[in-house]
Amino acid sequence: MSIDLDLDCRGLLCPLPVIELGKRYVEVPVGGLVAVLADDVAARTDIPAWCRMRGQEFVGEEEPGRYVVRRLS
Repeated sequence: MSIDLDLDCRGLLCPLPVIELGKRYVEVPVGGLVAVLADDVAARTDIPAWCRMRGQEFVGEEEPGRYVVRRLS
C-alpha cells in the first residue's frame, strides 16, 4: 500500500487528529491514501466516523494506531 501523506498525530487528543486529517487530506490526489498515526483511543472511532460524514473511504487500521483513509473527492 503506497501512502501519499503520513500525518503524525501522536500526543493529540480528540478531536485534534480528525481536525488535522480534515485540513490536510486535500493535499493528496483523489484516490490517494492518507495514514494517520494517532495514540488517542478515540481515533479508532473518530476517523471512520469522519470518513462516513465526509464521503471518504476508511481503508482500515493498517497496524495499531495507524489509520488509512482514501480520498474519494
